Amino acid sequence: MTATQSLTELHSQVQHFYAHQMHHLDARRFEEYAATFTEDGVFQHSPGAEPAVGRPGIVEELVNFHKKFDGDPVTRRHWFNQIALDPQEDGTVKSTVYALVVTVRPGGKPEINPSCTVHDTLVVDGGEVQLKSRLITHDQVF
Repeated sequence: MTATQSLTELHSQVQHFYAHQMHHLDARRFEEYAATFTEDGVFQHSPGAEPAVGRPGIVEELVNFHKKFDGDPVTRRHWFNQIALDPQEDGTVKSTVYALVVTVRPGGKPEINPSCTVHDTLVVDGGEVQLKSRLITHDQVF
């Protein structure tokens, strides 16, 4: 966040970033999703799994994770809300977000699975937002 940028402007910019990022993920455009991370970005989305590091590692992790949906006509939608931003002295922004993943299959009813909290470290440089790290904690795992 720059000295002249208000928290309201930053919040709007981050919300826009998340919207586009989740569209990439839900459409399985994994290269575009990974490009939203810094080159050395860290992504940990599953409890107990090792984090994926770097854009190629993130793409590989997502391809492998989504293989379990091969042959399954499921549609998944990631819903981010309650975005809480905390600008840091080093220029990064800590972001905590509540996330729901809604799944639906043809003829079925939407199901929420899982419910999560997303802990991000964002790098904001002018008009560009990138993820330095993402840790997702699942509400049903204690």
